[in-house]
Amino acid sequence: MSKVTIFNHPLIHHKLSIIRDENTNTKDFRQSVNEIANLMAFEATRNLPLKEVKTKTPISLATTYMLDCEVVIVPILRAGIGMVDGIHSLIPTAKVGHIGLYRNEETLEPVEYYCKLPKDCQEGQVIVVDPALATGGSASAAITLIKKRGFTRIKLLSLIAAPCGIEKVTTDHPDVKVYVAHVTEENLNEKGYMPKAFGDAGDRLFGTK
Repeated sequence: MSKVTIFNHPLIHHKLSIIRDENTNTKDFRQSVNEIANLMAFEATRNLPLKEVKTKTPISLATTYMLDCEVVIVPILRAGIGMVDGIHSLIPTAKVGHIGLYRNEETLEPVEYYCKLPKDCQEGQVIVVDPALATGGSASAAITLIKKRGFTRIKLLSLIAAPCGIEKVTTDHPDVKVYVAHVTEENLNEKGYMPKAFGDAGDRLFGTK
């Protein structure tokens, strides 16, 4: 699992407990999802390329560093939207694309209904975000769509993942680095959900549960 980073940070564990609690209200759920995404993004962006620039400080000229690539955040609708602000607060210049997929309740396979990505930045770093990586089908399909549009540098951030979901993405896309805050031990239920995760993240983020 060299392509997978599993976080082990006290603040992330604490906030994961909040979003897994069935009694957490919409406001606190949304805030905690954003905060976890922010903490994860700090590590996931560690190897972004930099360029030297000359900066005039109040006293003298200094050599400093700035990002040398575009960053594109791509949430998988609709739950992925809940992670965007946490990353955007770190990288305000990041562009945001959107991919809409829904899961066929009978086959559990993803079905595309929307895809809008920024143009003229295919050399940039794409960060795909989706709170739950269960079967891995939606994430894998989203990455395939992104690759078809010319993007090659792709990372995936998920809050909670099942082992089968991680295996699906890393098998289909061995070039993609996966970052997860927690990996569950149990199998998926008959509906393809992780019983010990947080339920339907979209419903809990937007108060539609």
